[in-house]
Amino acid sequence: MARGHQKIQSQQKAQEKAAKMKKQQGHGLSDQMKAAQKALVFSCAVCKSQMPDPKTYKQHFENKHPKSEMPAELADV
Repeated sequence: MARGHQKIQSQQKAQEKAAKMKKQQGHGLSDQMKAAQKALVFSCAVCKSQMPDPKTYKQHFENKHPKSEMPAELADV
């Protein structure tokens, strides 16, 4: 068991390690989910599902809603 100065050093080291762990927790799953949600910019006019870019949106629309009329925003993509 540590005594005296060694004990104090050990406590300080443990505090620093705990502070680093706490700082790293800021990049957890909830932050990743928020960032992913921000990236979903386009929303399907028919089913309201969200997509990150117009190319994916057009592919989705062609595959999932072939009988529906193509939205004007996808006509030029």
